[in-house]
Amino acid sequence: MQAADFRYHLPDASIAQEAIEPRDSARLLVAAALEDRLFADLPDLLVSDDLLVVNRTRVRPARLMAKKTETGGTVELLLTKRLSAERWQALVRPARRIRPGTQLESGALRGIVVEGPERGVVVVDLTWSGGDVEDLLPSIGRVPLPPYFRGSIADPDRYQTMFAKTIGSAAAPTAALHFTPTLVDAITAKGIDIADVDLEVGLDTFRPMDDGPIDEHTMHRERYDVPAATVDAIDATHRRGGRVVAVGTTVVRTLETAAAGGSLVAGAGESDLFIKPGTEIREVDALITNFHAPGTTLLVMIAAILGPQWRLVYEHALASGYRFLSFGDAMFIEVER
Repeated sequence: MQAADFRYHLPDASIAQEAIEPRDSARLLVAAALEDRLFADLPDLLVSDDLLVVNRTRVRPARLMAKKTETGGTVELLLTKRLSAERWQALVRPARRIRPGTQLESGALRGIVVEGPERGVVVVDLTWSGGDVEDLLPSIGRVPLPPYFRGSIADPDRYQTMFAKTIGSAAAPTAALHFTPTLVDAITAKGIDIADVDLEVGLDTFRPMDDGPIDEHTMHRERYDVPAATVDAIDATHRRGGRVVAVGTTVVRTLETAAAGGSLVAGAGESDLFIKPGTEIREVDALITNFHAPGTTLLVMIAAILGPQWRLVYEHALASGYRFLSFGDAMFIEVER
């Protein structure tokens, strides 16, 4: 299959440029029936034997304005992944004239480029005399909003989910942005449990694939952690005939990576799993997800679950005025086996 097989026309007007309030007033498309609902209706689509699994990752305030120590030239750094105590992967703009050895500073933060740039990505060592750089970032950095989002949000926490705990992501697990405490209360009142995992969302997840066969696409590795309590909850759900409902594609990748050996295993690791047509989905029975950009690995995953019908679902969503991408609307998909 070719990357071109997963492209479609996404008009600019269909990309959400504001964060709707309340969060659960977003629309929800039930894919199997092409039924138009509201996200607040989610409890009606669930039964007491089901289990929701969410990604509890928190977006790091990783967008930094820096200057080159030698020339004073301004650059923007977007920290996408922490590699070690001092070493980070980052997108840098503008990337021209950035070379290994380039020294950078942003307030009390000091940095030196050690690799790159390659496609705008560098590896940089960052230090702060006060201790751990992670502790400094909230005072000098900003939460990075998606590059296609030209609107504004009054509160940076609007780009965090209500489940966000563990700092580490460069982007939010957007399907969970629709949840509110009131909605969660309605879900748990039906006897539906909620479990969690961690997967550090990297920006490369959202980059379009290069032209050519999708089998030649290299997935970037993302850290994940599956708690033992989550494994127990999933096993219990399947034993009683309930559905494991993944809130977002990141949860699908995490659970299917952790089950790659044939059974779901607790623990931490890194995932480079590319879910594409032909991939067996072992642990997830349903998926809540936003509408994804053309030519991305996220859309390939949707095609793997929905089959060729994905085009019909997306055409319906576009024709019906659904809002796409991070601050857009959502859909509910059941995995057919």
